Amino acid sequence: MDLVSSSQLRIHNCFRSRYLPAERDLIVYLPPGYDQEARARFPVLYLHDGQNLFDSATAFAGVDWRVGQTANRLIAEGRVQPLVVVGIYNTGKRRIREYTPTRDRKLGGGGADSYSRMLRKEIKPFIDSKYRTLSGAANTGLGGSSLGGLLTLYIGLKFPDDFGRLAVLSPSVWWDKRWILYYAEKKRIAGRPRMWLDVGTAEGGTNAQLVRKFYDILVTRGWKAGVDLEYNEFEGGQHNEAAWAQRVGPFLQFLFPAVEAV
Repeated sequence: MDLVSSSQLRIHNCFRSRYLPAERDLIVYLPPGYDQEARARFPVLYLHDGQNLFDSATAFAGVDWRVGQTANRLIAEGRVQPLVVVGIYNTGKRRIREYTPTRDRKLGGGGADSYSRMLRKEIKPFIDSKYRTLSGAANTGLGGSSLGGLLTLYIGLKFPDDFGRLAVLSPSVWWDKRWILYYAEKKRIAGRPRMWLDVGTAEGGTNAQLVRKFYDILVTRGWKAGVDLEYNEFEGGQHNEAAWAQRVGPFLQFLFPAVEAV
């Protein structure tokens, strides 16, 4: 299935939060057959930078991740369980502040805790009230790329009881003198979310090296490669939407396989 029907995408414009000043749009993908299966409930994946997920007209540089088309195909092939995907639009100039857990002396930032409160206390309850979702961390995922990947790591490690599946693409672990590395190394871990972690080898700078170091930290903290942690370095992969679009299928299959291992 290469097309996403208009009934599968629902837009909630100008979502307001008590914790952040900027309004933002939410876009919701519903799996095939959602309207026909009146009693079925579905796991949910929340993704940052929502305007980049489904529509090239709204995506950065005109390239979207084709999340809907990919999910439709994998669900039809029986490789991914039917799921709801919620895209949370970023707010442009406020993106850096909202997506970063600490304040960098030169770049600012440090608003991730407020974003997390909005996500956990407002957006998630809103989605649960509007759609037939499954509750619990095991049925709730979170994902993003670049600073969205950094944000996902921070929220996922801090609130494993809320988000049990993480899609972390090319995370900006360099932020604020690599603060997230020290956070992951020292934080008391209450649970280990199932995690997809990746990076491209052609992203520039030292990002691939730093993400590899983050992977090593996770292993020392108890994650098991191939079990609850899937790590990939994509040869020639760049730091852009086209590269991340190629990884949607693989991370969906790892995080939401059609047949869960018992």
